[in-house]
Amino acid sequence: MHKSYNQKLRMLAIIDVFNEYTDDDHSISLEQIQELLLEKELGADRKTLYQDFNYLTEYGFEIIKENIGRTYYYKLVTRPFDLAELKFLVDSVQAAKFITERKSSEIIEKLSSPYFVSKYQAEALKRQVHINGRVKTINKSILLNIDKIHEAIKNNKQIRFKYFQWNAKKEAVYKHDGAMYYVSPWALIWDDENYYLVAFDSEAQKVKHFRVDKMTNMSITENIQEALAEKAAFNAAEYSKSAFGMYGGKRVTVTLEAETSLVGVLIDRFGKDVAMYQRGKNKVEVWADVMLSPQFYGWLAGFGSAIRVTKPQSAVDDMKKLIKELKSAY
Repeated sequence: MHKSYNQKLRMLAIIDVFNEYTDDDHSISLEQIQELLLEKELGADRKTLYQDFNYLTEYGFEIIKENIGRTYYYKLVTRPFDLAELKFLVDSVQAAKFITERKSSEIIEKLSSPYFVSKYQAEALKRQVHINGRVKTINKSILLNIDKIHEAIKNNKQIRFKYFQWNAKKEAVYKHDGAMYYVSPWALIWDDENYYLVAFDSEAQKVKHFRVDKMTNMSITENIQEALAEKAAFNAAEYSKSAFGMYGGKRVTVTLEAETSLVGVLIDRFGKDVAMYQRGKNKVEVWADVMLSPQFYGWLAGFGSAIRVTKPQSAVDDMKKLIKELKSAY
């Protein structure tokens, strides 16, 4: 029994050694493996280690043997992620505004553990973290809230929470007179570096969206979601394309006239399947569903005369009104 127990421990220790000291570019000799195992009081002779390597290979670990000079070296190349993927994940975590500085550091530390990278690759990941002074949320419960929202969506349950906004004194002030919101969550949408919840508001009896980092005191209720038929027909991707800055508004089909050089901008905004027609050599016409909001008109204004809305007339009138207001303000 004692021999079997030591064998199990040794196998786990061998995996730890391979994880920490080897990768695609770094290998380790049999003697070095023996020395590291002895530090754990799990010594083994060459024959035993060869047998252990075979067991691990049969189980699915990809252990590569290579001859350098007169010595054989070994390395483990089986990893959940390659280094390029981990660098991308680290950058994403560090850049995400909805994750606090402390939680970002904790997640990056986990991604740098021997399970994912060798000690050599871990150094490359640490050098990768270079975004300082990044605007980050102070809401420590946001990841827990996201998990609760996913659970509620899966189980068709309502959630309740308080929702706040900032005042001029940089104080969090609760909306709705501090009362709880009761909503039926439909989807989480990532937009402009923030997470938004799209949900059916029971009291207002309409679809709303909420910044997740501004939601507190969240809990899942026992109430079944409302508007389940509307939820089943809801398309998060289409909703995200039509909402600008996740501002709500009346959803209509607009006609836009744009310079041909901005075709890429229009595809980035509305998707490759957007209805588009070439008008002469230098103009295109686009039909897209959008939510008419100040953010939409602000987006248009950012392109000057290169993009203009031509239909419906109500949208044209709103754009003219905005231009007049901006002119009077300056």
